Amino acid sequence: MSAIMFARAGAIAYVLWGLLHLKAAQMQYAMAQSLDAGAIQGRLLQNAWNLLFFAAFAVVIAVAMNWKNSKLGYKLNLYVISAADIGFIVFVLMPGYVPMMPGALGPILWIIALVLSTAGVMQAGRETSIR
Repeated sequence: MSAIMFARAGAIAYVLWGLLHLKAAQMQYAMAQSLDAGAIQGRLLQNAWNLLFFAAFAVVIAVAMNWKNSKLGYKLNLYVISAADIGFIVFVLMPGYVPMMPGALGPILWIIALVLSTAGVMQAGRETSIR
């Protein structure tokens, strides 16, 4: 498979990750709205806000940069989305605060996007060095 095909498949996985997290942000917001005003509600609203912007970031970078196999786009989504999902895995998924399924869908999409976009960047390097 060519570098651009790997990159585009990775971009699609990042977009799916972003869409999943847009839904998670909406659900978090709805949960927060069901609580009385206070610190817990505020923290849940902040978490919904953070999920919204992680999701938007992933989608924008995937569409604008990962689709074209940009090395900068690769690094941006690598660092930001990895930080988001590693925190979720360590502090929410591993302790069992959410069920493994559907909780692992985000990390699964993250790993797929990471593997495919890494393959795209590495393949582009090989294609360039051959010329």
